[in-house]
Amino acid sequence: MAAQVSSGALPGIVTLIAQGDEVDVDPIGTVALHAAEPMRPDTIFRIASMTKPILAAATMILVEDGTIRLDEPIDRLLPEMANPQVLRRVDGAVDDTVPAVRPITVDDLLTFRFGWGHVYDPAYDPPIDPPIPILSAASELRLTLGPPDPRTPHDPDEWIRRFASLPLMYQPGERWMYNAGSLVLGVLVARAAGRSLPDFLDQRIFAPLGMTSTGFQLPDDYTGTLPTPYATDPATGKLAVASDAAATDWTEPPAFPSGAGGLLSTANDFLAFARVLLHDGAFGGTRILSPESVHAITTNHLTAEQRSTGDPILAGNGWGYGVVVVTDPDEFSAVPGRYGWDGGYGTAWFNDPHRDLIGIALTQVHDFLVNGGSAEFEALALDS
Repeated sequence: MAAQVSSGALPGIVTLIAQGDEVDVDPIGTVALHAAEPMRPDTIFRIASMTKPILAAATMILVEDGTIRLDEPIDRLLPEMANPQVLRRVDGAVDDTVPAVRPITVDDLLTFRFGWGHVYDPAYDPPIDPPIPILSAASELRLTLGPPDPRTPHDPDEWIRRFASLPLMYQPGERWMYNAGSLVLGVLVARAAGRSLPDFLDQRIFAPLGMTSTGFQLPDDYTGTLPTPYATDPATGKLAVASDAAATDWTEPPAFPSGAGGLLSTANDFLAFARVLLHDGAFGGTRILSPESVHAITTNHLTAEQRSTGDPILAGNGWGYGVVVVTDPDEFSAVPGRYGWDGGYGTAWFNDPHRDLIGIALTQVHDFLVNGGSAEFEALALDS
Protein backbone atom coordinates (compact mmCIF):
# COMPACT_ATOMS: atom_id res chain seq x y z
CA MET A 1 0.00 0.00 0.00
CA ALA A 2 2.92 2.34 0.63
CA ALA A 3 4.04 1.61 -2.94
CA GLN A 4 0.60 2.71 -4.20
CA VAL A 5 1.10 6.05 -2.45
CA SER A 6 4.72 6.43 -3.55
CA SER A 7 3.74 5.85 -7.17
CA GLY A 8 1.10 8.59 -7.02
CA ALA A 9 -1.79 6.16 -7.51
CA LEU A 10 -3.16 7.26 -4.12
CA PRO A 11 -2.51 10.46 -2.16
CA GLY A 12 -2.97 8.49 1.05
CA ILE A 13 -4.58 5.49 2.69
CA VAL A 14 -5.30 4.10 6.16
CA THR A 15 -5.05 0.33 6.49
CA LEU A 16 -6.07 -1.77 9.47
CA ILE A 17 -5.51 -5.46 10.10
CA ALA A 18 -6.86 -7.10 13.27
CA GLN A 19 -6.51 -10.65 14.51
CA GLY A 20 -7.73 -11.47 17.97
CA ASP A 21 -6.61 -8.66 20.27
CA GLU A 22 -3.82 -7.54 17.93
CA VAL A 23 -4.62 -4.48 15.81
CA ASP A 24 -2.25 -2.79 13.36
CA VAL A 25 -3.32 0.59 11.96
CA ASP A 26 -1.10 2.15 9.31
CA PRO A 27 -1.81 5.68 8.01
CA ILE A 28 0.20 6.43 4.84
CA GLY A 29 0.42 9.62 2.78
CA THR A 30 -1.81 12.68 2.90
CA VAL A 31 -5.52 13.50 2.75
CA ALA A 32 -5.24 15.02 -0.75
CA LEU A 33 -2.78 15.48 -3.58
CA HIS A 34 -0.21 18.19 -2.80
CA ALA A 35 -1.62 18.50 0.74
CA ALA A 36 0.47 18.74 3.87
CA GLU A 37 -2.07 17.20 6.25
CA PRO A 38 -1.15 13.54 6.81
CA MET A 39 -3.52 10.64 7.01
CA ARG A 40 -4.14 9.75 10.64
CA PRO A 41 -5.55 6.67 12.36
CA ASP A 42 -8.67 8.72 13.15
CA THR A 43 -9.11 10.30 9.69
CA ILE A 44 -12.79 10.25 8.70
CA PHE A 45 -13.70 8.90 5.26
CA ARG A 46 -16.81 8.67 3.12
CA ILE A 47 -17.33 4.89 3.34
CA ALA A 48 -20.05 4.81 0.64
CA SER A 49 -21.39 1.25 0.19
CA MET A 50 -19.77 0.03 3.40
CA THR A 51 -22.93 1.66 4.80
CA LYS A 52 -24.96 -1.31 3.50
CA PRO A 53 -23.87 -3.93 6.08
CA ILE A 54 -24.58 -1.46 8.89
CA LEU A 55 -28.09 -0.96 7.53
CA ALA A 56 -28.53 -4.73 7.31
CA ALA A 57 -27.56 -5.03 10.98
CA ALA A 58 -30.08 -2.31 11.88
CA THR A 59 -32.76 -4.24 10.01
CA MET A 60 -31.99 -7.43 11.92
CA ILE A 61 -32.17 -5.51 15.20
CA LEU A 62 -35.75 -4.60 14.31
CA VAL A 63 -36.46 -8.22 13.39
CA GLU A 64 -35.18 -9.31 16.81
CA ASP A 65 -37.30 -6.59 18.44
CA GLY A 66 -40.36 -8.08 16.72
CA THR A 67 -41.00 -4.79 14.91
CA ILE A 68 -40.72 -6.29 11.42
CA ARG A 69 -40.52 -9.77 9.87
CA LEU A 70 -38.24 -10.82 7.05
CA ASP A 71 -41.09 -12.45 5.13
CA GLU A 72 -43.61 -9.61 5.51
CA PRO A 73 -44.63 -7.41 2.58
CA ILE A 74 -43.03 -3.99 2.77
CA ASP A 75 -46.27 -2.18 1.99
CA ARG A 76 -47.32 -2.22 5.65
CA LEU A 77 -44.60 0.37 6.28
CA LEU A 78 -44.23 1.59 2.71
CA PRO A 79 -47.80 1.80 1.37
CA GLU A 80 -46.40 3.73 -1.59
CA MET A 81 -44.89 0.41 -2.77
CA ALA A 82 -48.15 -1.58 -2.67
CA ASN A 83 -49.26 -3.39 -5.84
CA PRO A 84 -46.14 -2.68 -7.92
CA GLN A 85 -46.08 -2.90 -11.68
CA VAL A 86 -43.22 -4.62 -13.54
CA LEU A 87 -41.73 -3.80 -16.94
CA ARG A 88 -42.38 -6.35 -19.66
CA ARG A 89 -38.82 -5.67 -20.86
CA VAL A 90 -36.14 -3.88 -18.87
CA ASP A 91 -35.38 -1.73 -21.93
CA GLY A 92 -39.04 -1.19 -22.80
CA ALA A 93 -41.34 1.77 -22.38
CA VAL A 94 -41.98 2.77 -18.77
CA ASP A 95 -45.74 2.29 -19.20
CA ASP A 96 -45.44 -1.19 -20.78
CA THR A 97 -45.96 -3.20 -17.60
CA VAL A 98 -47.64 -6.18 -15.97
CA PRO A 99 -48.66 -6.60 -12.30
CA ALA A 100 -46.11 -8.05 -9.88
CA VAL A 101 -46.75 -11.72 -9.18
CA ARG A 102 -46.33 -11.14 -5.44
CA PRO A 103 -45.61 -8.34 -2.96
CA ILE A 104 -42.07 -7.19 -2.20
CA THR A 105 -40.79 -8.49 1.17
CA VAL A 106 -38.22 -7.17 3.64
CA ASP A 107 -35.99 -10.11 2.67
CA ASP A 108 -36.20 -9.02 -0.98
CA LEU A 109 -34.74 -5.63 -0.04
CA LEU A 110 -31.96 -7.16 2.06
CA THR A 111 -30.95 -9.61 -0.65
CA PHE A 112 -31.29 -7.08 -3.50
CA ARG A 113 -33.93 -9.24 -5.16
CA PHE A 114 -36.87 -6.85 -5.09
CA GLY A 115 -36.67 -6.08 -8.81
CA TRP A 116 -34.83 -2.75 -9.17
CA GLY A 117 -31.15 -1.81 -9.48
CA HIS A 118 -28.16 -1.17 -11.69
CA VAL A 119 -28.29 -2.64 -15.19
CA TYR A 120 -25.15 -4.58 -16.10
CA ASP A 121 -25.83 -6.20 -19.42
CA PRO A 122 -23.48 -6.46 -22.41
CA ALA A 123 -26.50 -5.99 -24.67
CA TYR A 124 -26.43 -2.30 -23.74
CA ASP A 125 -23.76 0.25 -24.49
CA PRO A 126 -22.32 1.38 -22.16
CA PRO A 127 -23.03 -1.63 -19.92
CA ILE A 128 -23.31 0.41 -16.71
CA ASP A 129 -26.50 2.44 -16.31
CA PRO A 130 -27.34 2.79 -20.03
CA PRO A 131 -29.89 5.44 -21.02
CA ILE A 132 -32.82 3.05 -21.27
CA PRO A 133 -36.27 4.55 -20.53
CA ILE A 134 -36.59 3.36 -16.92
CA LEU A 135 -33.21 4.82 -15.96
CA SER A 136 -33.91 8.06 -17.77
CA ALA A 137 -37.20 8.34 -15.86
CA ALA A 138 -35.42 7.74 -12.56
CA SER A 139 -32.81 10.37 -13.39
CA GLU A 140 -35.51 12.94 -14.10
CA LEU A 141 -36.92 12.31 -10.62
CA ARG A 142 -33.50 13.14 -9.04
CA LEU A 143 -33.46 9.97 -6.95
CA THR A 144 -29.66 9.45 -6.97
CA LEU A 145 -29.90 5.72 -7.59
CA GLY A 146 -26.28 5.29 -8.65
CA PRO A 147 -23.24 7.19 -7.29
CA PRO A 148 -24.03 9.06 -4.06
CA ASP A 149 -23.19 12.46 -5.60
CA PRO A 150 -24.88 14.72 -6.35
CA ARG A 151 -27.16 13.96 -3.43
CA THR A 152 -30.88 13.71 -3.89
CA PRO A 153 -32.67 16.83 -2.59
CA HIS A 154 -35.72 14.85 -1.42
CA ASP A 155 -36.53 13.83 2.14
CA PRO A 156 -37.33 10.13 2.72
CA ASP A 157 -41.10 10.51 2.33
CA GLU A 158 -40.83 12.43 -0.92
CA TRP A 159 -38.08 10.12 -2.16
CA ILE A 160 -40.14 6.95 -1.66
CA ARG A 161 -43.21 8.61 -3.20
CA ARG A 162 -41.24 9.40 -6.34
CA PHE A 163 -39.50 6.04 -6.47
CA ALA A 164 -42.82 4.20 -6.12
CA SER A 165 -44.09 5.98 -9.24
CA LEU A 166 -41.64 3.87 -11.27
CA PRO A 167 -42.31 0.27 -12.26
CA LEU A 168 -39.98 -2.52 -11.17
CA MET A 169 -37.46 -3.80 -13.71
CA TYR A 170 -38.00 -7.46 -12.81
CA GLN A 171 -40.43 -9.52 -10.75
CA PRO A 172 -39.76 -9.61 -6.98
CA GLY A 173 -37.40 -12.45 -6.12
CA GLU A 174 -36.34 -13.01 -9.72
CA ARG A 175 -32.77 -11.72 -9.79
CA TRP A 176 -30.07 -9.87 -7.88
CA MET A 177 -29.72 -6.17 -8.72
CA TYR A 178 -27.35 -3.83 -6.96
CA ASN A 179 -27.89 -0.83 -4.68
CA ALA A 180 -31.54 0.32 -4.84
CA GLY A 181 -32.64 -2.21 -2.23
CA SER A 182 -30.64 -0.41 0.47
CA LEU A 183 -32.12 2.96 -0.49
CA VAL A 184 -35.67 1.66 -0.05
CA LEU A 185 -34.67 -0.32 3.06
CA GLY A 186 -33.33 2.79 4.75
CA VAL A 187 -36.74 4.43 4.48
CA LEU A 188 -38.46 1.29 5.79
CA VAL A 189 -36.09 0.96 8.78
CA ALA A 190 -36.71 4.57 9.80
CA ARG A 191 -40.48 4.15 9.62
CA ALA A 192 -40.36 0.86 11.52
CA ALA A 193 -38.17 2.42 14.22
CA GLY A 194 -40.37 5.50 14.49
CA ARG A 195 -37.38 7.83 14.21
CA SER A 196 -34.90 9.04 11.64
CA LEU A 197 -32.35 6.59 10.28
CA PRO A 198 -29.44 8.59 11.77
CA ASP A 199 -31.06 8.55 15.21
CA PHE A 200 -31.82 4.83 15.08
CA LEU A 201 -28.32 3.85 13.93
CA ASP A 202 -26.78 6.05 16.60
CA GLN A 203 -28.97 4.67 19.39
CA ARG A 204 -28.74 0.97 18.56
CA ILE A 205 -25.33 0.59 16.88
CA PHE A 206 -22.95 3.55 17.01
CA ALA A 207 -23.35 4.64 20.64
CA PRO A 208 -23.28 1.10 22.11
CA LEU A 209 -20.13 0.27 20.11
CA GLY A 210 -18.38 3.58 20.78
CA MET A 211 -18.43 4.56 17.09
CA THR A 212 -18.26 8.26 17.93
CA SER A 213 -16.92 9.35 14.52
CA THR A 214 -19.51 7.50 12.42
CA GLY A 215 -22.62 9.17 11.04
CA PHE A 216 -24.18 10.97 8.11
CA GLN A 217 -22.33 14.21 8.90
CA LEU A 218 -19.00 15.18 10.41
CA PRO A 219 -18.87 15.44 14.22
CA ASP A 220 -18.91 19.00 15.50
CA ASP A 221 -15.55 18.53 17.24
CA TYR A 222 -13.71 16.96 14.31
CA THR A 223 -10.50 18.87 13.59
CA GLY A 224 -9.24 16.95 10.56
CA THR A 225 -9.92 17.43 6.87
CA LEU A 226 -12.25 15.14 4.96
CA PRO A 227 -10.06 13.46 2.29
CA THR A 228 -10.68 14.59 -1.27
CA PRO A 229 -12.30 12.00 -3.60
CA TYR A 230 -10.45 11.24 -6.85
CA ALA A 231 -10.79 9.19 -10.02
CA THR A 232 -8.63 8.98 -13.13
CA ASP A 233 -9.54 11.51 -15.81
CA PRO A 234 -9.77 9.48 -19.07
CA ALA A 235 -8.57 12.49 -21.08
CA THR A 236 -5.35 13.02 -19.11
CA GLY A 237 -4.76 9.68 -17.39
CA LYS A 238 -4.21 11.56 -14.13
CA LEU A 239 -6.18 11.70 -10.90
CA ALA A 240 -8.86 14.39 -10.84
CA VAL A 241 -11.37 15.44 -8.21
CA ALA A 242 -14.30 13.07 -8.62
CA SER A 243 -17.12 14.87 -6.84
CA ASP A 244 -18.74 18.28 -6.99
CA ALA A 245 -19.72 17.93 -3.34
CA ALA A 246 -17.65 20.13 -1.06
CA ALA A 247 -16.35 18.85 2.27
CA THR A 248 -18.58 21.45 3.93
CA ASP A 249 -21.62 19.57 2.56
CA TRP A 250 -20.85 16.91 5.16
CA THR A 251 -21.13 19.33 8.08
CA GLU A 252 -24.92 19.42 7.79
CA PRO A 253 -27.44 16.55 7.93
CA PRO A 254 -28.49 15.35 4.46
CA ALA A 255 -32.08 15.65 3.29
CA PHE A 256 -32.02 11.91 2.54
CA PRO A 257 -29.83 9.79 4.84
CA SER A 258 -28.76 7.10 2.36
CA GLY A 259 -28.72 3.57 3.73
CA ALA A 260 -26.92 2.57 0.55
CA GLY A 261 -23.89 4.83 0.82
CA GLY A 262 -24.29 7.87 3.05
CA LEU A 263 -22.09 7.21 6.08
CA LEU A 264 -18.78 8.63 7.21
CA SER A 265 -16.50 6.56 9.46
CA THR A 266 -12.94 5.79 10.57
CA ALA A 267 -10.87 2.62 10.50
CA ASN A 268 -11.21 2.06 14.26
CA ASP A 269 -14.94 2.81 14.29
CA PHE A 270 -15.60 0.34 11.50
CA LEU A 271 -13.41 -2.20 13.30
CA ALA A 272 -15.86 -2.11 16.21
CA PHE A 273 -18.71 -3.02 13.86
CA ALA A 274 -16.66 -5.67 12.04
CA ARG A 275 -15.73 -7.32 15.35
CA VAL A 276 -19.38 -7.62 16.31
CA LEU A 277 -20.08 -9.62 13.15
CA LEU A 278 -16.93 -11.71 13.55
CA HIS A 279 -17.90 -12.59 17.14
CA ASP A 280 -21.52 -13.61 16.62
CA GLY A 281 -23.09 -10.28 17.47
CA ALA A 282 -21.17 -9.17 20.55
CA PHE A 283 -17.76 -7.78 21.44
CA GLY A 284 -16.25 -6.18 24.52
CA GLY A 285 -19.27 -7.01 26.61
CA THR A 286 -21.71 -5.31 24.23
CA ARG A 287 -24.21 -7.34 22.24
CA ILE A 288 -26.20 -5.73 19.44
CA LEU A 289 -27.22 -8.85 17.47
CA SER A 290 -27.98 -12.50 18.10
CA PRO A 291 -25.76 -15.21 16.56
CA GLU A 292 -28.74 -16.17 14.39
CA SER A 293 -28.96 -12.64 12.96
CA VAL A 294 -25.23 -12.57 12.23
CA HIS A 295 -25.55 -15.92 10.47
CA ALA A 296 -28.37 -14.51 8.32
CA ILE A 297 -26.30 -11.44 7.41
CA THR A 298 -23.15 -13.41 6.51
CA THR A 299 -24.69 -16.39 4.67
CA ASN A 300 -25.34 -16.48 0.92
CA HIS A 301 -29.03 -16.24 0.00
CA LEU A 302 -28.74 -16.37 -3.79
CA THR A 303 -29.28 -19.23 -6.19
CA ALA A 304 -26.52 -20.13 -8.65
CA GLU A 305 -28.40 -18.38 -11.45
CA GLN A 306 -28.89 -15.22 -9.38
CA ARG A 307 -25.17 -15.19 -8.55
CA SER A 308 -24.35 -15.34 -12.26
CA THR A 309 -26.65 -12.41 -13.07
CA GLY A 310 -24.84 -10.39 -10.39
CA ASP A 311 -21.65 -10.18 -12.43
CA PRO A 312 -19.47 -8.15 -12.68
CA ILE A 313 -20.09 -6.89 -9.13
CA LEU A 314 -20.44 -10.27 -7.41
CA ALA A 315 -17.78 -11.96 -9.57
CA GLY A 316 -19.42 -15.32 -8.97
CA ASN A 317 -19.69 -14.90 -5.20
CA GLY A 318 -22.83 -14.96 -3.09
CA TRP A 319 -24.72 -12.21 -1.28
CA GLY A 320 -25.91 -12.20 2.29
CA TYR A 321 -27.57 -9.13 3.82
CA GLY A 322 -25.47 -6.12 2.77
CA VAL A 323 -22.29 -8.17 2.26
CA VAL A 324 -20.67 -10.26 -0.44
CA VAL A 325 -20.02 -13.84 0.68
CA VAL A 326 -17.24 -16.06 -0.70
CA THR A 327 -19.03 -19.37 -1.25
CA ASP A 328 -16.27 -21.49 -2.81
CA PRO A 329 -12.59 -22.18 -2.08
CA ASP A 330 -10.39 -19.64 -3.86
CA GLU A 331 -6.75 -18.64 -4.22
CA PHE A 332 -6.72 -17.25 -0.68
CA SER A 333 -8.36 -20.02 1.28
CA ALA A 334 -9.56 -23.61 0.94
CA VAL A 335 -12.24 -22.72 3.50
CA PRO A 336 -14.97 -20.40 2.09
CA GLY A 337 -16.87 -17.97 4.25
CA ARG A 338 -15.05 -14.63 3.96
CA TYR A 339 -17.45 -11.73 3.70
CA GLY A 340 -17.42 -7.94 3.53
CA TRP A 341 -17.97 -5.13 1.07
CA ASP A 342 -16.30 -2.16 -0.62
CA GLY A 343 -17.26 1.48 -1.03
CA GLY A 344 -17.14 3.25 -4.38
CA TYR A 345 -15.03 6.16 -3.11
CA GLY A 346 -12.18 3.70 -2.49
CA THR A 347 -12.87 1.87 0.79
CA ALA A 348 -12.74 -1.86 1.46
CA TRP A 349 -13.43 -4.30 4.29
CA PHE A 350 -13.50 -8.05 4.82
CA ASN A 351 -13.86 -10.49 7.71
CA ASP A 352 -12.28 -13.95 7.51
CA PRO A 353 -13.88 -16.08 10.27
CA HIS A 354 -11.53 -18.99 9.48
CA ARG A 355 -8.48 -16.87 10.35
CA ASP A 356 -10.21 -14.64 12.95
CA LEU A 357 -9.00 -11.81 10.71
CA ILE A 358 -10.37 -8.36 9.83
CA GLY A 359 -8.99 -6.16 7.06
CA ILE A 360 -9.99 -2.53 6.44
CA ALA A 361 -8.50 -0.16 3.85
CA LEU A 362 -9.71 3.43 3.54
CA THR A 363 -8.74 5.81 0.77
CA GLN A 364 -10.76 8.12 -1.47
CA VAL A 365 -9.62 7.07 -4.94
CA HIS A 366 -12.19 5.24 -7.05
CA ASP A 367 -9.39 3.62 -9.06
CA PHE A 368 -8.30 1.75 -5.92
CA LEU A 369 -11.33 -0.48 -6.53
CA VAL A 370 -11.55 -0.62 -10.31
CA ASN A 371 -7.81 -1.27 -10.74
CA GLY A 372 -7.70 -4.09 -8.23
CA GLY A 373 -6.25 -2.28 -5.21
CA SER A 374 -8.95 -3.67 -2.94
CA ALA A 375 -8.14 -7.25 -4.01
CA GLU A 376 -4.43 -6.51 -3.61
CA PHE A 377 -4.97 -5.29 -0.07
CA GLU A 378 -7.06 -8.37 0.74
CA ALA A 379 -4.33 -10.65 -0.62
CA LEU A 380 -1.65 -8.86 1.42
CA ALA A 381 -3.75 -8.97 4.58
CA LEU A 382 -4.57 -12.66 4.22
CA ASP A 383 -0.94 -13.48 3.44
CA SER A 384 0.24 -11.62 6.52
